[in-house]
Amino acid sequence: MNTHEQESQVHRSRELRHENVLQVQSQWNNIHLFLVCFLLGVSLITLLDCCRASSEPWVLLGSAESPIWDWTAVFLVLLYTVLQGALYYLPVGQVTEGKMSFHGKRLKYKLNGLHAFVLTVALVLSLWFCGFIRAGAVTQRLFALVSAGVCVSLLISLILYLHPLTTSTSTHVQYTNTAKPMLSFVLGHIMDPCVGDIDVKQFVMVRIGFIGWAVMDVIYLLTAVEMKDSLSLSLLLVIIFHLIYILDFVIDEATILTTKEFTEEPIGFIMILGEYIWIPFFSSLPVYFLLQKPNNIHHLSAVFICLLFGIGFLIYYLSNEQKDGFRRNPHDSTYSSLETIRSPSGQSLLVSGWFGWVRHPNYLGDILMMFAWCLPCGFSSVLPYLPALQCFNLLRKRANEIEESCLKKHRGAWREYCRRVPYKLIPYVY
Repeated sequence: MNTHEQESQVHRSRELRHENVLQVQSQWNNIHLFLVCFLLGVSLITLLDCCRASSEPWVLLGSAESPIWDWTAVFLVLLYTVLQGALYYLPVGQVTEGKMSFHGKRLKYKLNGLHAFVLTVALVLSLWFCGFIRAGAVTQRLFALVSAGVCVSLLISLILYLHPLTTSTSTHVQYTNTAKPMLSFVLGHIMDPCVGDIDVKQFVMVRIGFIGWAVMDVIYLLTAVEMKDSLSLSLLLVIIFHLIYILDFVIDEATILTTKEFTEEPIGFIMILGEYIWIPFFSSLPVYFLLQKPNNIHHLSAVFICLLFGIGFLIYYLSNEQKDGFRRNPHDSTYSSLETIRSPSGQSLLVSGWFGWVRHPNYLGDILMMFAWCLPCGFSSVLPYLPALQCFNLLRKRANEIEESCLKKHRGAWREYCRRVPYKLIPYVY
């Protein structure tokens, strides 16, 4: 190789490194970042603590029955992480292409979350039936599990920050404001880090977050069985609804590959922390509330709640199917009867079917399902409704972001669509 060729290769290498860096301006400052990171775990422990009887001492002030730190809890969180890592390598599930990398090639992801979900739940049930674990002992360590989740999240985030686990296809994020070091740690400075064949972002979102949520629900169910008098119809309904929702998510694991969090945001401490503690423990808050404060409901009320969940699930599932199918092949005969608006971008906007009813019917289905699994908790406290309220606010913000993006992309066609379908989330209301 001559000198000219060597110089050309060095120059091209520098160009690739430059292309591999994404410049980001963030409004977060160091104080905001610190408060969010510190208060997330503290607020979660406080919310869980509020579900218990008022006569019990506050966990944050010291409780012998429910300690805030326990080395066994740390071992359990680490063991669960290793187990999910091992299950990722199961020789099952398809490999699919995801987003485009910086050099024009699509990243590949292994989709065997359903198999990991089934095996994890089966393992927990088997260990319990054989007497190797007692669910009540795990539930008693709930607050210590949250603390352990914070520490494990911190450890993984430090590894990503100090020793980036990246491939040649991963994009680096560079922040342009003064809180750059803190931003790089909290929000992340790598888009798609990998450990071996494991995509870290996909791993924490699916295996740690959602399967962890299912595990906590199963642990609560087994705890209620051990307590005998705490196993109620209300608790069973909420757990069944949760498991149906989680099962649908892991079956359609590929849908996460197109979300904004996955495609546009790097992974840092705040995302990892959310998947380790917020999804498993906050999302299962209604179940923990019923475990502490059982609520008996009439069978007719249960029928209404089941119908509400079923309607929400159908709207959620069928609208997503219509959206994804039309996006893949708008000329399919299935959609020939649907009315559309032609966009300047060359695409067509659905203005009938589910999307002629409200602009985000899949979000409406989500809201109905989450409200349905809060209703069995009764109306004695707002605590079990907090996950649904947070979800509604999140979906509302996400809908606004999507609409801003669609207005830029489709311009007049989008304005016409909004005129003909005036309701964003809830028909005749919002």
